[in-house]
Amino acid sequence: MSQSILFPGPERPDDLPAQPTEDSLRDLGLDQIIAAVTAGWQEFDLAPFLACALADAGAIRWRQAIMRDIERVGVRSAVKAFAGRMREMRVRLDRAAKSYYPLERARWFLSAAEAYCEGVLQLDRDLRSETPRSAGLQAWHEWLAAYIHSRAFARLAADTRSVADGLAAIVVNLHIDGNRIVVLPYAGEGDYTADVEATFARFRQGPVTDYRARVPHSTGLNHVEAQIVDRIALLHPEVFRALEAFGADHADFVDPAIARFDREVHFYVAYLAFVEALRSDALPFCYPVISDTDKTTSVRDAFDLALARRLHATGTPVVTNSFTWSGDERIFVITGPNHGGKTTFARMVGQVHHLARLGVPVPGTAARLFLCDRIFTHFEREEDAATLRGKLQDDLLRIRRILDAATPRSLVVLNEIFSSTTVHDAIVLSGRILSRISELDALAVCVTFLGELSTFDRKTVSLAASADPDDPSRRTFTIEPRPAEGVAYALALARKYRVTEAHLRERIRT
Repeated sequence: MSQSILFPGPERPDDLPAQPTEDSLRDLGLDQIIAAVTAGWQEFDLAPFLACALADAGAIRWRQAIMRDIERVGVRSAVKAFAGRMREMRVRLDRAAKSYYPLERARWFLSAAEAYCEGVLQLDRDLRSETPRSAGLQAWHEWLAAYIHSRAFARLAADTRSVADGLAAIVVNLHIDGNRIVVLPYAGEGDYTADVEATFARFRQGPVTDYRARVPHSTGLNHVEAQIVDRIALLHPEVFRALEAFGADHADFVDPAIARFDREVHFYVAYLAFVEALRSDALPFCYPVISDTDKTTSVRDAFDLALARRLHATGTPVVTNSFTWSGDERIFVITGPNHGGKTTFARMVGQVHHLARLGVPVPGTAARLFLCDRIFTHFEREEDAATLRGKLQDDLLRIRRILDAATPRSLVVLNEIFSSTTVHDAIVLSGRILSRISELDALAVCVTFLGELSTFDRKTVSLAASADPDDPSRRTFTIEPRPAEGVAYALALARKYRVTEAHLRERIRT
C-alpha cells in the first residue's frame, strides 16, 4: 500500500512519461487553469499534480472514483474538517518555532500534537460513518485504521492527553501588589468574583461604562507572563518535566503518510471548488470514458475552461462545442473567418484530453476519449532576434522536434502554421506535416487559413467556424463539420457592405 490517493500502486510522478512542456501548457491555456485551481491553496504546491498526467487508463479510472467519492457532501465535509485540523496544527507548530520562551514553545508543540490527534481520530470516525466507495479511499482508510491502532500513535495520543490533562489541572493564586507579583499554590480558596458582583449589583442603574483596560492581543508571552509561567513550573515540576519530555519524545509526530494525504487530497478539493463556480453558470462537466486501445472520440457540449473562467467573472454566456473522431478519422482541419473561435476550439480539444488524463471531470455533458501519451502544440511565436533565425526556420525546427517525438498515441495541436510564408509554400509544407501525422496515425487538430488542407486525405475531417448567415460580421463561435468555404465569408461581407465588383461598378457609374 503506497498511502497515496493520487498514484495507485507503485506509480509515481517520476515514473510517468514526459509531461507537457511549459509552452504546451501556455498554448492550451492550461497554465491559466492551473493558476485558477491552485489560487488560495499555495501551501500544498498542487501545480505539479495538475501538470502531471497519468499514463494508465486503470489509474485514471481509480482517480475518477476517488473524485466522485469526495464530491459526496459527507466525505467532502470529513476531508475539510481534517484539513482544518491539519492547518491548525501547522499554525501551532509555526508559533512554537517562533517562540522565545522554552516553556511556551513546548506548550505550542503539545497543542499542535493535540490538533493532529484530534484530526486523525475524527477523520477515521467520519470515514466510518460515510463509508468510502472508491478503492483508493477505502484502501487509505484501512491504512488509517491500522495506523490509529499502532503502538506509535497510541503512545502519542496517550502522552498528549496525559500532559494536556496535567496542565489543565493546574490552579494557582496570583497576588499582585503594584509591580510585584507573587505566584502561590492554590489552597482551596474560594472564588469571590460572584460575591463581589452580587454585592455591587444593587448599585447598577442602567448601562454602565466599561473602565477595564484593554490589553493588546499577542500570540506570544511577554516577559512578565513568561516569568509567571516559570514560577508555576517551580510549583508543579513533574507536570512541566513531562511537557518538556513530550517534545523530545515526539519531535517528529506527524506520520509522512498523513502529511502526504493532507497535501494530495487538496488536489481533489481545489479542483472541485474551481468546477463548482462554473457549474453555478449551468456549465456541464462529466467523467470521460477512457480507452487506451480505441481512438474513437466523442465529446458533447465542451468549452474552453480558461475562457469560461474569464467569462464567468463578467457574466458573459459561454458557447459550447462538440467534436467526434470515428472510424479512420484522425485529423481535424479547422477553417473559417478570423475571430470565429477556431483557436479556442483547438485549445478546448487539448484541454479536454489533458484534464481527462488527470482523472478529473472535464467540460462537457459526455465524453469518450483515447488515452494519448503526450500532447504536442505548435502555436505562433514572436520572432526571437537572439536566435538569428527567421520565423519560417524557427517554425520548421519546432515542428521537426514535435514530429521526431510524436508517436501513434500522441495528440498534435497546430495553430496557424506557416503564416509568414507564401500560400503555395504554406500548402506544400503543411501537406508534408499532415502526411507525416497521418502516417503515424496520431490524432491532430490543425487550425489554418488554407482551405485546401480540409480534404487532405481520408483521415481528415473538415470543420469550419460559423457566422450568422444574415450578418456575416457576427460570429457564432460554433465549430461544425462541413467543407471549407474558401472566400465565401469574404464575399458575404462584401455583399453586406456593398463592395463586390458589381456594387463597385454600379457606384462608379453613378
